[in-house]
Amino acid sequence: MNEVKSPKKPLIYYYFIVLLVLMIINLTVMPWFNSRQVVEVDYGTFMTMTENHEIGQVLVDANKITFTNKENTQIFKTGRMDDPGLIERLHAAGAQFGGEIVEEMPLFLSILLNWVLPMVIFVVIGQLLARQMMKKAGGGNNSMMFGMGKSNAKVYVKSAEGIKFSDVAGEDEAKENLTEIVDYLHNPGKYKEVGASMPKGVLLVGPPGTGKTMLAKAVAGEANVPFFSMSGSEFVEMFVGMGASKVRDLFKQAKEKAPCIVFIDEIDAIGKKRDGQLSSNDEREQTLNQLLTEMDGFEGNTGVIILAATNRPESLDPALTRPGRFDRRVPVELPDLKGREEILKVHARKIKTEGNIDYAQIARMASGASGAELANIVNEAALRAVRSGRNAATQADLEESIEVVIAGYQKKNAILTDQEKRIVAYHEIGHALVAAKQTNSAPVQKITIVPRTSGALGYTMQVEEGNHYLMDKKEIENKIATFCGGRAAEEVVFGSITTGASNDIEQATKLARAMITRYGMSRDFDMVAMETVTNQYLGGDATLACSAETQARIDHEVVETVKAQHEKAASILMENRAKLDELAQYLYEKETITGEEFMHILNK
Repeated sequence: MNEVKSPKKPLIYYYFIVLLVLMIINLTVMPWFNSRQVVEVDYGTFMTMTENHEIGQVLVDANKITFTNKENTQIFKTGRMDDPGLIERLHAAGAQFGGEIVEEMPLFLSILLNWVLPMVIFVVIGQLLARQMMKKAGGGNNSMMFGMGKSNAKVYVKSAEGIKFSDVAGEDEAKENLTEIVDYLHNPGKYKEVGASMPKGVLLVGPPGTGKTMLAKAVAGEANVPFFSMSGSEFVEMFVGMGASKVRDLFKQAKEKAPCIVFIDEIDAIGKKRDGQLSSNDEREQTLNQLLTEMDGFEGNTGVIILAATNRPESLDPALTRPGRFDRRVPVELPDLKGREEILKVHARKIKTEGNIDYAQIARMASGASGAELANIVNEAALRAVRSGRNAATQADLEESIEVVIAGYQKKNAILTDQEKRIVAYHEIGHALVAAKQTNSAPVQKITIVPRTSGALGYTMQVEEGNHYLMDKKEIENKIATFCGGRAAEEVVFGSITTGASNDIEQATKLARAMITRYGMSRDFDMVAMETVTNQYLGGDATLACSAETQARIDHEVVETVKAQHEKAASILMENRAKLDELAQYLYEKETITGEEFMHILNK
């Protein structure tokens, strides 16, 4: 899409012009006002005034003599003559020599010329500039002066080069909703024939990196109508009323160019819930009120469709999200297995790749990745190919780039001692062996003890075979046991424990607490929710909603749950101690092994 830009002169440009004019006035005009009219007399008059002691101050130059009367109220000037006794006569007459002969202006005239006149000039020039700018803007109120209160929305026109719906993969439902809107703008007749009308607003919600802004750009690429794009933070101004003025100006431009699309990114910057306080009529709230009025006020906005994106829908004001303003809410979620595969293929078209890449396998390995992360994975694969001196990315490059995104780059300078290396090998095999000996566990894809820049000394990668949307209680307990497998292996083999299980402990505790407080899998609390989740698209912060006594019971049950799975993991490892030693020794020697190698030794 091509952005249509209008040339703008910055505000400081006009202030510079005004200051320059004032400086010129002070340097040229004001000295003329401050000076007195000088009376030119003949030399005889000068001599007479000297003899009569009427000279006040005198300044003798090479060609002229400047002097004042005794009262210093008038300045005189005469030519210089050859008069040897002049200085003695002037001294005898009481004249004062040297200095600068300047008349002090009266106080009233000084204030008038030095203060009032510059202010009048400043106001006149400001009014002229304001009228000139308002003419260029086609009129408007005084709030548009110097561009304040004018929306900075970017206007796009159709271009042959740009993002289209074919460039967006993995979000079929969202594309279908938006394709319908584009079709309505192109062919409104077939919808009006049935009596259908398009939604006034469409709200795109989802986690960061899932492609909300890209979908809006695709709409701009497909629609043959003007497309206005603006971020929610651009409405927020220091001066009260400026944000509301920007909203008015944006919708004024949009209505003039209707039918058109207006896209507001990160709308939660101005659309947050009002707190209900009597003194809360601040700038943000005024901006929100103006937005509500423009979207569904007395004046209709026929032909203007609003697209907005946010990853905090729960923070938006209910008056903003109700039908009539945002009629349709389109979730833009993390892609599933098929969606990840399609996204990888879309981004892989931008780089050179070998023809035998299994994108389905890469998509399984990248479980839970967003569209932005998948794009980063493909780019990392291309960078790795360049570092290796190849002109095309391979399957190995893509697999390694997933590990780079998950755990960071390999630490080439991190040298573990022999004992540490052996402990890490047993730790990782403990995870893999416990997972393999339990049912409904994801297969092991790769095990490594090569340190990574994220701080991990090794990791075990498990990859689901397909889409997995639900987990039963047994599966969650198995995952907790798998997390406990590393620490259990250290206890079984070495009889001591290390700090390497910190992340495992955190993940196991988080799962056990979710079982009890959110999933209704508790022995005591049945189907009672003890925890509420906020900001589900930004990490999902959990807040307990129960008494202190109940919290203590929850903590006790969490400990019992993790402890039971820890004992289960240790029991599995002791029953398979020979395989544990064999696999750990193999990993110790190879440092990195595949899931096939692991299963071959385990089943041998």
